[in-house]
Amino acid sequence: MTATADKTANGTIDPVTASVIQGALENIAVEMGHKLMRMSYSSIIRESEDFGAALTDAEGRQIAETPQSTPLQSGPIPGYVAGIKRIFAERGDDFAPGDVIIHNSAYHGASHGPDVAFCVPVFHAGDLVGFSVTTAHHLDIGALTPGSCGIVDAIDAYAEGLQFLALKIVEGGRRNEALWQMLRDNIRASDLVVGDMDAQIAAARIGADRLVDLLDRYGPATISAAADFMMDHSERLMHQAIADMPDGSYSATTHIDGFTDSEDAARRDLPITVTVTVDGSDVTVDFTGTAAQVADRPINMPLEGTTDCAVWLTLKSILLDSAIHGHVPQNSGMTRPITIIAPEGTLVNPVFPAPTIARFCTGNQAADTLMKALAQAVPDKVSAGVGNLHVVAFSGLRGEEHWVHMEIHEGCYGGRPGKDGMDAVDTLYANTRNNPIEDTESHLPLRVRRYELRDDACPPGRWRGGIGSVREVEFLEDGGVSVEGEGHVYAPWGFAGGRDGETARMSFRPQRGNERGLPSKLPNLATRAGDRIEVVGPCGGGYGDPRERDPALVLEDVLDGYLTREQALADYGVVIGDDLTVDAAATERTRAR
Repeated sequence: MTATADKTANGTIDPVTASVIQGALENIAVEMGHKLMRMSYSSIIRESEDFGAALTDAEGRQIAETPQSTPLQSGPIPGYVAGIKRIFAERGDDFAPGDVIIHNSAYHGASHGPDVAFCVPVFHAGDLVGFSVTTAHHLDIGALTPGSCGIVDAIDAYAEGLQFLALKIVEGGRRNEALWQMLRDNIRASDLVVGDMDAQIAAARIGADRLVDLLDRYGPATISAAADFMMDHSERLMHQAIADMPDGSYSATTHIDGFTDSEDAARRDLPITVTVTVDGSDVTVDFTGTAAQVADRPINMPLEGTTDCAVWLTLKSILLDSAIHGHVPQNSGMTRPITIIAPEGTLVNPVFPAPTIARFCTGNQAADTLMKALAQAVPDKVSAGVGNLHVVAFSGLRGEEHWVHMEIHEGCYGGRPGKDGMDAVDTLYANTRNNPIEDTESHLPLRVRRYELRDDACPPGRWRGGIGSVREVEFLEDGGVSVEGEGHVYAPWGFAGGRDGETARMSFRPQRGNERGLPSKLPNLATRAGDRIEVVGPCGGGYGDPRERDPALVLEDVLDGYLTREQALADYGVVIGDDLTVDAAATERTRAR
């Protein structure tokens, strides 16, 4: 211990010790994540892993996060801590041992209201040394309709559910029973939701205890020096990756559907514009030109907690691909070379009380637009356009008791150099797992009638776009459904000669009455037993000239049922005979023409 302390006397530390401590910090975050997942009640945490867990230092700088969480859960944690500290300073509150703070303000670092954080301040030898934080998506927080997604008709932040602005839900080790009772009285399916909250607190306390053990072993000076060392290391890696790009400015614009059934043009066909400026080893991401905020609809993205995470995640995944760079420590150092410009009052930086609860798909599109801009600078590192998602809330009432359930209906990726787009997966900063049908049907009055890949929807490219899924769900009891989705109007973009992808769609099939198409955003719709909703996901864009695709891969797609022989000829110029083999000579002649 003395030798280590000597190394840190001047703020320096050797790389081996720093790496050992970094591994220990990451293991703490991993344990937090696994414990939270195992203790949770709801499938969105237990199965889909829509949660986050991270450690920060006393300043709120992230020093480790759990890798099995979604980027949109762990990524905002420094913002949560900054928001909590800001509110505490304004109120004159102090952190104390035994405190647990509940926080979900979208204008104080949180991604949106349902992603509730529980923050445990960590003390060592009487000093505040850091924070142990868990976040998770909760199935209901008392919004105007059941569930915590699909609240697409919320007119302001107050219509989105309960707001927790850095409240001590446990103070000095004593539970604030009045606050807990308020939660139970105002949240549907409160046993489920409050059970998940208790799991979050337990996981955050585990993280705090493990961090104290690590501090006992190495001492605060060594831990602090190791954290600084690893943040500087991550910063250097990002600086170098940016420096490898050609200097210049690169712009792209995509659109979101908005509310296609609205008579107000300001709610429809909304542009997201990104300009990336590379200057040496620094990069600026400018959203000037993006549509104005929609003041009375909740598709706006908080700058801190959503927009910034979309930028960081995209840049890291493209410039520091783990397949090339290996493990890169995820911490606050990685974001230092990145400057974000987001004009106030736009979709990417709304002004309170503009609602934000349905910001999910908008943020995913912002990340996709950034990737389209980066494609001009690093075309060999991007995918073509990504298929966006649908987030569906199912709910019902049994006597006086609510049940709620949330499904993230996956999108897909576009083609990328050397690889086809991934089929039927959550994309970009979503990254949650598909919820098993068996779990849904064993716990809820729902029956999944279809779950399969789309037919005849395989976007052409040298590397084809990913294929979206089809899921049809039947209600076995009366209930309701609401959806926040995207991509019904604008198809994912093709790149370098690849074709555009396919748009999404939804249909409602009542047991009595005619089937009807649905927009991408659906406020709560009452359903009866026997009614069905079908969600058809988009398909990603193709990458590269389809006529350059290996005929063997085209044949494989035909054999897998993704293409017909006629499509193989029309889209790829590949002739497949009646014996289901490639006619090489005929293919060569066709492609030559």
